[in-house]
Amino acid sequence: MKTARLGPLLFLSLIFLIAPTVIVADEVDDHIRIVLAERHVPGVAMAVIKNGKVVKLNGYGVASLEFNVPVTTETVFEIGSVSKQMTAAGIMLLVEDGKIKLDEKISAYLPNTPEAWKDVTVRHLLTHTSGVKSYSSLDGFELYRHLKTPEFIKQLSPHPLEFTPGERNTYSNSGFTLLGHIIQTVSGKPYIQFMRERIFTPLGMTRTGDRDPQFIVSNRATGYEWSIDHLEGRDGNLTDLMGAGSIVSTISDMVKWDAALNGKNFLKPASRAEWWKQYTFTNGKPSPYGFGWRISDIRGHRLIGHTGQTAGFGAANFRYVDDGVTVIVLTNLGEIGLGGQIVVRLAKFYAPGSHSRRSPANPRPSPA
Repeated sequence: MKTARLGPLLFLSLIFLIAPTVIVADEVDDHIRIVLAERHVPGVAMAVIKNGKVVKLNGYGVASLEFNVPVTTETVFEIGSVSKQMTAAGIMLLVEDGKIKLDEKISAYLPNTPEAWKDVTVRHLLTHTSGVKSYSSLDGFELYRHLKTPEFIKQLSPHPLEFTPGERNTYSNSGFTLLGHIIQTVSGKPYIQFMRERIFTPLGMTRTGDRDPQFIVSNRATGYEWSIDHLEGRDGNLTDLMGAGSIVSTISDMVKWDAALNGKNFLKPASRAEWWKQYTFTNGKPSPYGFGWRISDIRGHRLIGHTGQTAGFGAANFRYVDDGVTVIVLTNLGEIGLGGQIVVRLAKFYAPGSHSRRSPANPRPSPA
């Protein structure tokens, strides 16, 4: 059954009526509300941290169009591939425990891996340099299947490596799901239980967990897609992204995550150095990827960050290291790249030298 269409004028009015009231709307608030209206985004939660202090934390628009529920700082969003940096942290904790070695072959930790993977290491999985084909476009990896470790490996094994491990970088969700399975086999605990016990609970991230729809999660946002001229509910045929993009969180919890990254008690200095180090290909050239983080230089400003995308949701966590600024955005619209686009626009207010001059609110990317 088709959902009722929401006209642009009604959509704009709805956002302004339902969005949480702020005492003084500043330039950033105005900018975000314009973006919401022009890009048809139901809701956004955002945070800006500068030199370890939260300077902006707010929710805008709606978490559910059906129930007219406003986005707050406690609204739960899917964070997509922003989950990868957390999975990488889980691996590094096990490295610190002496249970995993970064340059060990993954066959040491996973049962019945195919001969083609014999040279694939944990480091290769962390840096998207394994050559293992991403399951994103393949059948048989749907969430309802709940594939166990042997079943996942069996389902993925027939697909040949796309290149020699370490040779180059190709984004692979399969690599991070394999890391999730390594966490399970090494720790003896389900992935999300390990992540909760070792990361989320110690950091006070009490609203961060598994996106699986079978779980009742209070304040969970509804995901949407924009289709030509109206919003639709997201596709319910979800891929099982365990380890690669299966985490939900709130903007308040993401602030706690950033505080842990800025502190000294989460991960040892050596682990952090590995986490945020660019991989070097076999030809000696640097990769743009660390362990679950993209690493780049923007106009002379070091940027460590990652975007996330799942059906109906988009997210981004960008750390402008030289400026001491972190910008985090969570949205409930599944437009590719939207989270990163909003973060870049917001960064121009707080780290103005990090990008080109301030752009209009609605610079659409070209179809190419």
